[in-house]
Amino acid sequence: MVKNKIFCKITIFSPKIRHRLAYFSYFCTVMKIFTGSQIRELDKYTIEHEPISSLDLMERAAKAITQAIVAVWPVSTPIIVFAGPGNNGGDALAVGRLLAEQNYHVSVYLFNISGHLSPDCEANKKRAAESRRIREFIEVSQEFEPPRLDTDTLVVDGLFGSGLNKPLAGGFASLVKYINASPSRVVSIDVPSGLMTEDNTYNVRANIIRANLTLTLQLPKLSFLFAENQQFIGQLQTLDIRLSQEGISKLESQYTVIDENDIRRLIRPRNQFAHKGQMGNALLVAGSYCMAGAAVLAAKACLRSGAGKVAVCSPRRNIGILQTSVPEAIVKSGNEETIFAEAVDTEDFQAMGIGPGIGQSEQTAIALISQLRRTQCPIVADADAINILATHHAWMQQLPKGIILTPHPKEFDRLEGHSADSYERLVKARNLAERLQGYVIIKGRNTAICCPDGHIVFNSTGNAGMATAGSGDVLTGILTGLLARGYSQLDACMMGVYLHGLAGDLAAHELGEESLIAGDIIDYLPKAFKRLY
Repeated sequence: MVKNKIFCKITIFSPKIRHRLAYFSYFCTVMKIFTGSQIRELDKYTIEHEPISSLDLMERAAKAITQAIVAVWPVSTPIIVFAGPGNNGGDALAVGRLLAEQNYHVSVYLFNISGHLSPDCEANKKRAAESRRIREFIEVSQEFEPPRLDTDTLVVDGLFGSGLNKPLAGGFASLVKYINASPSRVVSIDVPSGLMTEDNTYNVRANIIRANLTLTLQLPKLSFLFAENQQFIGQLQTLDIRLSQEGISKLESQYTVIDENDIRRLIRPRNQFAHKGQMGNALLVAGSYCMAGAAVLAAKACLRSGAGKVAVCSPRRNIGILQTSVPEAIVKSGNEETIFAEAVDTEDFQAMGIGPGIGQSEQTAIALISQLRRTQCPIVADADAINILATHHAWMQQLPKGIILTPHPKEFDRLEGHSADSYERLVKARNLAERLQGYVIIKGRNTAICCPDGHIVFNSTGNAGMATAGSGDVLTGILTGLLARGYSQLDACMMGVYLHGLAGDLAAHELGEESLIAGDIIDYLPKAFKRLY
């Protein structure tokens, strides 16, 4: 099996930080994620406005796919092409012909079970059948004797692409299982056959090709952003087949990806004569006895995010720890020794972050809802704040508009019920954001920001090393600091998750992923900001 890494333009699944840092520029040209139906619209727009025939556009795609294969596998590699009856099959037939013309040993199997091929697939069938270079061309209409798939064989999967809308069954499911059980390496064209471009909640996962390399065309697909689908995608390479940039700009999408230029445009430079009172006063309600670390991490991150002043409301037993660990912060404490039990006045603050390490006692829960009701400034609610809301669900109706919730998947499931997969969870998060008229940030490899208008923004930074205790507390501090600086909720969300991930990437680049801790993310925040200025 080929190791799971990306060696090309897109970086969504790369575990190698040097690759991610080198290819940020990809998202400067492609920021939208389209559905399968929108991709077909874009193809049609390109055909009509370039103009170019659909067959010539298919040939252009096939040349890009062939070039990507030739760049990795030597000409001695035996290749078996499995082509379906639609345009994905047409791509595969063209690729098989082009590989054969470059002296590869190519066998082609075209599955025409229904007796109907798409027009472009039919045209490429004729070209492939007439090719003298293809060693073997077999059109399957009924019985099928599968070829032997050896370790040195490369399988080109062109059975079904982005137009698939139901799970594979019958003979195609059997073929997929046969391919997956073989030792051969597999390259999937556009989408691994059996995987749908958006919703795979009710898909049959045993009937999806497990590719070593997916050569997707022009744009990443929504399903590629979900962790449970990585097993099918393998390496991911996005090929530019020159679909209309005008069409891309005109076509609206519910999903976008944050790029570095987007964040640069949001940055608010400091006035040369600024003083701390103009840089925002942030409040963090964080930490209970034995959880002072959450408050420390959030406070340090808040300060590193540019807030002029930071106050931390934490139990009395945490005072010494906070004043020693974060001398720049002001510490506020009530009468309670070990828990947050009484709401505080927020009139002098421009933003509040609440939840990291506060615990879930009933006394804390009552103080939490009281604090949320009385706070007039923008709010970030994380960790135990979310867990408390999950056990007091009626309180959700009392949350102020514009609130930012930052759950990880398990916290979100406690809040809104179990989700079968990431797509179902994303739909629930979008619905919750619309219902609350707030922002729901689902943390993960491709952190998703669900906005009040139904739009979803994915982050493009971050790495597996950030899967460590305290990373979420750091994000809460960053978001709160940015809000205090005067950024809007949407801008703070986009900047916050991007900077959080970028700092983690810079840290992992120098320290490695395995030993990365939350404090390292804070330490590299200055470098992340410096990169963007």
